[in-house]
Order: sequence, then structure tokens, then C-alpha cells
Amino acid sequence: MPRPDPHNATRYWWDRHLYGLSLLQADFTDHDYPPHVHDALVIAATEQGGSIVRSRGQVEEATPSTLFVFNPAEPHAGSMGGSDRWRYRSLYLTHQALDALARELGIDRVPYFTRNRFDDADLIAAFLALHRALVDGDDVVRERELLAASFGRLFDRHGSGGDAPSDRGGGPAAFRRVRDRMRSDHAADLRLEHLAAEAGLSTFQLIGLFKRTVGLTPHAYLTQVRLGAACRLLRRGAVLAEVATAVGFYDQSALNKHFKRCYGITPRQFARAAAA
Repeated sequence: MPRPDPHNATRYWWDRHLYGLSLLQADFTDHDYPPHVHDALVIAATEQGGSIVRSRGQVEEATPSTLFVFNPAEPHAGSMGGSDRWRYRSLYLTHQALDALARELGIDRVPYFTRNRFDDADLIAAFLALHRALVDGDDVVRERELLAASFGRLFDRHGSGGDAPSDRGGGPAAFRRVRDRMRSDHAADLRLEHLAAEAGLSTFQLIGLFKRTVGLTPHAYLTQVRLGAACRLLRRGAVLAEVATAVGFYDQSALNKHFKRCYGITPRQFARAAAA
């Protein structure tokens, strides 16, 4: 559950022990960060307004078009500057979490960063999507996919030292193994890292394999499998409230969201049309 901070702004923390990382969501109207460090890799993306960031003897501006990354134990400070509001989301990965992330990406050493600010629009979008998915906590496969994809992209584009993650790996046999498992066990609590291990791949490589083979990520492919199963149940007159969990969705709300996004109608509308 979120824990409010006693400062003069909305500031919430979440701890995800599953990944060994913490999340921060802040909405400041008046706040200064004195020089400080974190025993973690910090990723920060501004959603609205901005701030002035001081690090490495430089003064830079945080805006919705910038991503800030701080290495573990790297001093930095921040202030509101000329902005009257600063809404941002950040992720904190301890050394233990970074070791786990390295395994997800199939690398031995996590890169470090020789600068703090990156003007990289799709990376900003990726980390904001990851943060929101982790806060929602209702789709573990999507969380792991976004985690591997966003950090893999960040390390590959902007990391120094360490190892460069590669999404190359696997072939038709590995793809079929995972695809068949998704089709036969779509209602189970499937985990991306387990599916990757069964194929002898890292999570990042499994994502790359699916994109190359079918043009979809593993999460998107599994969602299509589950939606197909939901349609079959609805055609047979299954009780709507039971369909979501029967095919592997977190709840009925998740089924409704994916169903309407894919088909343009709700499951209830589909069921009525099938009955007619």
C-alpha cells in the first residue's frame, strides 16, 4: 500500500519485493532536495511541470521530455526552480535488484552512466508505463516484459562499461515450446521468466524472439490466446463473471479492458450477440 510522506505535497512509496525495487510517485508544489545519494540506481521521469537538477557540477532542467538516471551513490540535488508544480515518478533498484535484472537481460555486469539527463521520448514513455504497471500490480507478465524491455533499451543506448544486452537468441523450436505452453496453460499463473527459462533464454531474448517471429511481445500474444478462450466460453453461454479468471485474466475489469481494446465491444455485448 502507498505510504504518504509528511512533506507539503503528495508523495507515495511502493515497495515491490518481487523485484527488489521501490517506486516513488510525487506531486510537489514547493520542495527542495538537498544534496543526497541513494544506494540504488535511480530512474526519474517527470509527468508535469519540472525542476532544476544539480549533479556532477552541472545544473539541468527536468521536464516531461527528459529522463534522469543516477548511478548508485551518485550525489544529486533538486529544487522547483521556476515551476509551480512538479509531478514525477521514479524507480530505485538496489544492487540486489540490479543483479536480478542482469539475469533477466542475460548479462553479467550492469552498465553505468556517464551522464544523467537523456532526451529520449520512447524511453520516457517506457519507464512511465513500467511504473504504472508496477503500481497497478494486476498483470505480472506485462510487468516483467516492461521491466526487461525498458532497462534493456536504456542499457543498450546509454550505458557505459558493463555488458550490452542482446535480444537475439532462440529459434523456431524455442518459440514453439513457449507458444504451446501458452496455449495449453493460458489460464495458469504464467510468469515470463519461467517461460524464458523453459526455452533456455533470458527474458529479454524471449521478448526479441516473439517480436521477430510473430511481431508481438509475449504478453500481447498471451493476451490474444486468453481473449480467444474467452470468446469460446462466451459463445457457449458461460457466466460472464467467471470467464475472466477461467481464461487467466486478473479480474473482470482486466478482461473488459483487453476485450474492448481488441474487438471494439465489451464481453457482455459479445455474449448478447452470440446468444442472439
